[in-house]
Amino acid sequence: MSTSDDDLWRVLREVSNMPYGAGQIAALEQLLRRVDAADDRELSFVTRMQGTTFYIYGGEPAKSFVTFSWCLAEFDRDPQPYHARAARQLLWHFKYMVNGLLKFPEVPLDRTRAVLDDMERRYRAGGHSLQTVHKHRFMVADHVGDAEAAAHWYRLWQTTPRDDLSDCAGCDPTTQVRYFADTGRHDEAVALAEPVLAGRLNCPEQPQSIMTTLLVPYLRTGRHDEARNAHREAYRRMRGNLADLWEIGDHVEFRTVTGNEAGALELVERHLDWLDRAPSPAAAMHFAAAASAALRQVDGALTVYRRAAADRPAADVPAARLADELAEAATALAARFDARNGTTHQSELVAHRLATRPTGEHLPLSASLRRRPVRPTAGTTAPGGGGPAVGAGGGAVPPVEIPADTGPDQLLDLAEERWRRHDQDGLRTVLAAYDDRFAGGGMPPATAARRLELRAAELGDDAELPVAIEANRAALAAYRDLGDEVRAQVVTGRLGVLLAVTGEDAGEGLTLASTAAEALDWIGDDRLRAAAHDRVALASMCAQRWTEALAALDRVPADGGGDPYLAARVALHRVQVLDALEQVPECREAAEVARRHGRELGLGELLAAACLASARTADDPADAVIACDEALAVAPPGMLVPARVTRARALMAAGRAGEAVDDFAEAVTLCVERGAEGDAFLRWELANAYRVAGRLGEAAEVAEEAVLGLDRLGAQAEADRCRHLLAEVYRGLGEIDPALALLAQLAENLDGPDNLPHRAQVLEEAGSVLYDADRDAQAAQRFAEAAQAYRLAGHRVDELRARRREAYARLWAGEGPAAVRAVETVDALAAILAADPDQEPVVTYELALAAEAGARVLADADRPDEALERLTGVPDRLRSIEAFGEAAQVDVLTGDLLLRLDRPADAEHLLRRVLGGLPTGSRPAQQAAWLLAGALDGLGRSDEASAVREEHDLDG
Repeated sequence: MSTSDDDLWRVLREVSNMPYGAGQIAALEQLLRRVDAADDRELSFVTRMQGTTFYIYGGEPAKSFVTFSWCLAEFDRDPQPYHARAARQLLWHFKYMVNGLLKFPEVPLDRTRAVLDDMERRYRAGGHSLQTVHKHRFMVADHVGDAEAAAHWYRLWQTTPRDDLSDCAGCDPTTQVRYFADTGRHDEAVALAEPVLAGRLNCPEQPQSIMTTLLVPYLRTGRHDEARNAHREAYRRMRGNLADLWEIGDHVEFRTVTGNEAGALELVERHLDWLDRAPSPAAAMHFAAAASAALRQVDGALTVYRRAAADRPAADVPAARLADELAEAATALAARFDARNGTTHQSELVAHRLATRPTGEHLPLSASLRRRPVRPTAGTTAPGGGGPAVGAGGGAVPPVEIPADTGPDQLLDLAEERWRRHDQDGLRTVLAAYDDRFAGGGMPPATAARRLELRAAELGDDAELPVAIEANRAALAAYRDLGDEVRAQVVTGRLGVLLAVTGEDAGEGLTLASTAAEALDWIGDDRLRAAAHDRVALASMCAQRWTEALAALDRVPADGGGDPYLAARVALHRVQVLDALEQVPECREAAEVARRHGRELGLGELLAAACLASARTADDPADAVIACDEALAVAPPGMLVPARVTRARALMAAGRAGEAVDDFAEAVTLCVERGAEGDAFLRWELANAYRVAGRLGEAAEVAEEAVLGLDRLGAQAEADRCRHLLAEVYRGLGEIDPALALLAQLAENLDGPDNLPHRAQVLEEAGSVLYDADRDAQAAQRFAEAAQAYRLAGHRVDELRARRREAYARLWAGEGPAAVRAVETVDALAAILAADPDQEPVVTYELALAAEAGARVLADADRPDEALERLTGVPDRLRSIEAFGEAAQVDVLTGDLLLRLDRPADAEHLLRRVLGGLPTGSRPAQQAAWLLAGALDGLGRSDEASAVREEHDLDG
């Protein structure tokens, strides 16, 4: 075998270690071209045999027909020893072919039956059981809707003995469970599956496949917890595998029937672009039908984000239009299958799926939505938006009592009193009574002017601001016509605030508010002067002129000019300004003043806002939680989201992530109910709370939702940070390949020159994941890419670390020459860094570890003398920066090298000293003791060597 062939076999092993999917398939096809050029029959056969499996599990089964046919023809044409070794695997692949051929309507049914006949002939000739042949004849009958034939082959399948070519202990019961579910035998399905799930399942398709098949039986038998858990676990395992598109359609359908329309919509949006590269027409048909049914359960005007494809740009598609499009596609595919099969069975199945509706009681499934959200109505806005508060409403304000004989001016006095006390509902009630009694006109001009002034007060929503501004302008004109300069200046100040709030005329607004305040300083009473300066502060806040706002608030007396309600409002505005100025102690003190006012006056919204400010500025997270509890007790609906989020963050800071989960989840649900886009950001925080609480499965689910939502909002930086979190969660779950896929996407996203350090960190992290998974050759490549990015970013120390890690990875990958070349690069970098006489500890550390890495690589290259020379002085340098563990590690390596160079006496001296400073039983101590025993043996002192081994339990 040539060196070139050796290299190709090594590449095949590397490709086999890759995760199933597009990347592995691309690598396989590149390898096939090289293999065919090498003209090695065995390598060509083995590569295509492996390729058949890669295509099946990688989501491109149509290509497996070609590799299987090639291998079968080669097997029959000229049998060789390597063919014989693959005979069982080739017989196993017949099952892949029958399954696959059924899923492509362009393949005649007779061809599938011919493959089955050939499969049976070969199984008989080899003396194998026909159990799996009967199973696949059952599957053909079931596919075409021949119930009688399906029952016949099912009985034969179940009564024929199993052998080593039968499907695994998970896949055989999965098909049985599906048959029981299709025929309404749900209790039998669950009973059959329970022992299977209790055992060990090592097949790539299990346990997610049988769990998915159990969703309906669990639901129909009232096992709701089992259904929920099966859905979460199975979908989590499938969500990144294109080959599982059919089963993902089952999960979409399950969310639909359980009343989780929003969750079903999320799955549709997440996997919609998979239809462009569906593994088979059958999978596309099933997913499209399930997705269409799901889309019909949501508001048809809602849009679904569809990623770009070769024949269309990315776009937001209305749900109703997409539902029709998918239904049409599924129906057309079903008609093609039925034309091939000569039945109507597939069309009937698709029609049934398209008619899927929620059934029975809602079953909560989401880790982020704790109840079924009420559908948002048109015009809802995100809570907590907008600029600084102009006023504060809500709270325990007594209801309005309006005597029947109250005159117009008395009614307006009462309205003003309600406005002053922040009772917006009471204000509107009184004004409604005024309009009902006196809307006919005939009021004195002063009374009509006051009604115009209060017209602006009752228009509190952002959408009504333009109308409020015009009402203020009209009131101002009326007061000037009356010659009432005091009221004219009051209205001028209010007009200035409204203009500042809009943001379009902030400069004019601040000028009006300031001019009015100067005038009222001369002609107004204490309360009017205080309110005027508060309005100047508000206009300044809208313009983000925080220092000027604070100066205006400082001119307001602590008692609000004798008005406790104004004093409360001013206290809250002071909190907002001090918070913006990052004057934390002063902000915290102001928040306590505002809290006191809120409690005394019963102003719920103001009290809640002050409590949340206290929470945000508290030194002790426990105090923050208490403040949030008080806020939640009085907060109006519009403040529940910020209250929940602030409490959740306080709980996280207090190390109570499990409790924070509940608050974050409630905040997400409230956002969804109100149609607010902020739920994607909150899901990101919720995912982190789940992660910290150790609930990694739920963390993964919510983080996936967050990434999708953040991408849709165009918040790439936040989406990428969430991807990084998700990659960490995947690592915690042991899902290495999904973690690597996310890190690869992050590295691609961080492609700008400003992002080079972050890109390098991500690449190095991917190298760490691969290194820990013993995929050393791939790890070395990632470390090399990280080093290059660090170099471009000018981060020399980080570049040295990445190159050192590359050298180690190439060493363990068996790439000796490449490892030596990596060490040469490390040495060049180290020389540059070592030239600095004022080294920081991190540089000293990295230079020492670089020397150790080089020594290990050179020792492996049978150059122990050079390796030993590199370690001179390294332990002392490590101890100088208190890296005692690493110093001991280098000492142990030095002892090993001394033994290799036949210097046992030097090794003994060193290793005894090292052992004296190591904890007994630690790994370095065990290594040092082992080497010491070897040194003593080399010195002919075997009794002492035995004593060392016994003392350190080296024979155990």
